[in-house]
Amino acid sequence: MSGLADRLVRPLLLRLDPETAHRAAVSAMRLAPIRAAPVDPPALAVEAFGLRFPNPVGLAAGFDKSGSLGEAALRFGFGFTEIGTLTPRPQDGNPRPRVFRLPDARGVINRYGFNNDGHDVAWRRLSQRPRRGLIGINVGANKDAVDRTADYVAGIVRFAALADYFTLNVSSPNTPGLRDLQAAKALDDLLAHTVEARDLATARDGRKPLLLKIAPDLDLGSLDDIVATARRRGIDGLIVSNTTISRPDGCRDAAAQESGGLSGRPLAALSTRMLAETFLRVEKQFPLIGVGGIDGPESALDKLRAGATLVQLYSGLIYEGLGLVGRIKQALVEASAREALPLSALVGSRATQWVEARL
Repeated sequence: MSGLADRLVRPLLLRLDPETAHRAAVSAMRLAPIRAAPVDPPALAVEAFGLRFPNPVGLAAGFDKSGSLGEAALRFGFGFTEIGTLTPRPQDGNPRPRVFRLPDARGVINRYGFNNDGHDVAWRRLSQRPRRGLIGINVGANKDAVDRTADYVAGIVRFAALADYFTLNVSSPNTPGLRDLQAAKALDDLLAHTVEARDLATARDGRKPLLLKIAPDLDLGSLDDIVATARRRGIDGLIVSNTTISRPDGCRDAAAQESGGLSGRPLAALSTRMLAETFLRVEKQFPLIGVGGIDGPESALDKLRAGATLVQLYSGLIYEGLGLVGRIKQALVEASAREALPLSALVGSRATQWVEARL
């Protein structure tokens, strides 16, 4: 299914500039006349946030920014997909060029700036499609918002009937001041209002999980504050992590010094260590989603062993193609069988080693 696309389409996409390639990939996935992926084996099923995922491999936010693809992503074997980041009003984002490949490092830098079609357009697209599979809605604030908290609340209210879960994106480095929402007082206020909005908006159809996506660049004191606030306010999970503003050793591509958030392989160790630090602090009060630098089965297993119940892909697909989804799922099945343990038993099994940098 995805093998033909990888062989024929991906080499052509890599010849285009990154943003044009991204748009073409979304269109190709939406229009591709393919059958749904085979049913996943029971060994891959995951229970998290009160939801049942057919497999733990999701498509990360940022790929389908405005719901153009929707549930069509699930035909390629993903267990769930996350749409956004969506802002109340349409937003062009930052000037182009704003996406840069780092082929030698297998990384990507972007400074998109929450470009999306806004709540109304995304809502129409998603509401006109049949509900098949799990879809998360990632919400944010317009760059010029006077009250950013109100923008997050608006997203929850608007998509209450369509989302299977919500993610609050407070960690993109490409909207000035957005990461300030990770500070203790600001985050407490944001979570208080969004939890209340979620409870009211989803009371009739059932409480929808509310997640928070954090940065990999946090100092451990700030992480302590975030986890404590998240636990106190009763959110359902954390996504670790967004892109990094750092430039780890090994990023020697010509574009490495472009401003923006770095993703892909150079982010892997940083994000996985932050995931492990978060897992130990959460003390199994809620699940985590691991994202950042997954470009093969081993890096996906690293995320589980560091503390992720679910994982998400994006940049790895650029270099490895859609076949990456199936390879990761097969590796998870084999690891579970080899160790004679369910996937849930692998979660966090090496978190301490990651924190102590013994891996």
